[in-house]
Amino acid sequence: MAIKVEHLTHIYGQGTAFEQYALKDVGFTIEDGQFVGLIGHTGSGKSTLIQHLNGLLRATSGHIYYNGEDIYGEGYDRKTLRSKVGLVFQYPEHQLFEVDVFADVCFGPRNLGLPKEEVEERARAALAQVGLDESFYKQSPFELSGGQKRRVAIAGVLAMAPEVLILDEPTAGLDPKGRDEILDEISMLHKEKHMTIILVSHSMEDMARYADRLLVMDRGEKVYDDLPKNVFRHYKELEKIGLAAPQITYVVHELKEHGVDIPDDLTTVEEARDAILKVIRS
Repeated sequence: MAIKVEHLTHIYGQGTAFEQYALKDVGFTIEDGQFVGLIGHTGSGKSTLIQHLNGLLRATSGHIYYNGEDIYGEGYDRKTLRSKVGLVFQYPEHQLFEVDVFADVCFGPRNLGLPKEEVEERARAALAQVGLDESFYKQSPFELSGGQKRRVAIAGVLAMAPEVLILDEPTAGLDPKGRDEILDEISMLHKEKHMTIILVSHSMEDMARYADRLLVMDRGEKVYDDLPKNVFRHYKELEKIGLAAPQITYVVHELKEHGVDIPDDLTTVEEARDAILKVIRS
């Protein structure tokens, strides 16, 4: 397994008048190679949770194991953990700071103390993985489009050669074309490199299309952990905690109420199209 979380609790301002639970007794296991979606309304604990997974935040109580080792164990190297569990923050372009794209992507692996040749080889490979060729290498990252900046920031994390890639709303603020390009590249990394992906998003359509599994958070607690199809069956319960299902879920249930005999667990337009055509042809 890649990550195991046991009884994870995080309290902000513990022992003060402002004490607040951000996470309450959260537990789950993520196997190597899974594509996990993490959803929840604002304030549900998503961002706090993912910052625990690579040791940026320390839990008030509970344990996190990475490849079987307790990351809170005495002598555990959390710097190495952060190179293996890469975290791309929301609006990751705010992480860009070097004079050109290539130097920015080299920064992480250089800090690992790697030889110059390996640093540059990793940077070239990472930029290729996010679809940026040599024509971008000497450009200032601050002169790129929003989608291109996002790709450079993701490449900077990929150059660290992570085994797990965590992305917090990587498509926030992008137009539909830019959003689809970023998510398709992330999906390709998952399929071709067998990389474990944890994706935080507010888009239920994206979760239905890309994730193998969904974790749902509400007020610091895990409320669902299942296949997307099974989670979205609870669309009425999701609405009560400020979420929803993909739009096609509502269309499917409307059709069923009008007597159209199609499955009730369809979550993408393509699945609904195929099911409706099957009914028409039968």
